[in-house]
Amino acid sequence: MTWMLYGSYGYTGRLVAAVAKARGHEPLLSGRDTQRLATQAVELGLPHRALALADADALAGVLRQTRVQLVAHCAGPYSATAEPMVRACLAASVPYLDVTGEVDVFEALLAMDGAATQAGIPILPGSGMDVVPTDCLAAQLAGRLPDAVRLELAFLAPGGMSPGTAKTSLEGASKGGRARIDGALVRVPLGWRRRTVQFPRGPVEVGSLPWGDVSTAYRSTGIPNIVVYTKLPGRRRTGLARLLAPIAGIPPVRRRMQALAVRRITGPSAETRAATWTQFWGRVENDRGESAELTATGPNGYDMTADAMVRIVERVLAGRVSPGAHTPAQAHGKDFIAELDGVTVGERG
Repeated sequence: MTWMLYGSYGYTGRLVAAVAKARGHEPLLSGRDTQRLATQAVELGLPHRALALADADALAGVLRQTRVQLVAHCAGPYSATAEPMVRACLAASVPYLDVTGEVDVFEALLAMDGAATQAGIPILPGSGMDVVPTDCLAAQLAGRLPDAVRLELAFLAPGGMSPGTAKTSLEGASKGGRARIDGALVRVPLGWRRRTVQFPRGPVEVGSLPWGDVSTAYRSTGIPNIVVYTKLPGRRRTGLARLLAPIAGIPPVRRRMQALAVRRITGPSAETRAATWTQFWGRVENDRGESAELTATGPNGYDMTADAMVRIVERVLAGRVSPGAHTPAQAHGKDFIAELDGVTVGERG
């Protein structure tokens, strides 16, 4: 079966393409840049087709013409790219997955559950490190404490960012933080809450941030209060970031900052990825003060993303995912995290 990898020549797309090729897949490489696409196609010996996202109807026509069985979308920021591709997939009845971590994108795509069911396709946002491991941990924790009313999640992802992640992070930071409070998605300051988390490799002080789990974990678990943390700059630098956020929110300024980030950031090298590991932590608590905790470790987040995305492609092509818009835990089960290369899950307390 043929599937399309859109944004294949970007940092994450290249990793996904390499893993797919190594596992015997021959995806149709795609993206807007004809020259970069052709160069990559020659290097990998894979078919390619240049496509823009401006016209969803025309894009749907191409999906029908090429008879692709699935689109794996790796071209962010997804706030700009997800909607036209999803609309095309719905029109052509082609399954869709991406690796977004953007809260508003999750909200928009998961709200398309009815349309996806009617089209007979799955829509699967967040099919990478954002947010497969944390969503699975959240679902496992909810199973251990079914009446939990509070969920906290934290992650550490050392090794540096890709250009695409940097662009998306700048866009997200300009909007401040996000949390789920009493079932509502609420804007809060960046670093609104801080705490020390006992990760598998030791304690780390972390601060809250607008991570996709405040959308996905709510749907996977029904827990009404959710905060997500990671290691942030010191309190003084976080405060400065809050002051600069309104400036970064001005579109021309933000685009300029994103352009600079793309030029200066290349993404972690293979050596850096091999030497760095992700760590995850989750905790649930009910109104009686009972709690449960889980931790996990895994390879570098970009390697984990490529592994997860190709595994999910295989699950969809095998007919193992039902139509509808799903979170990772809803689509693949809470134990899917254990299928990923190099990932271990442990219980605390």
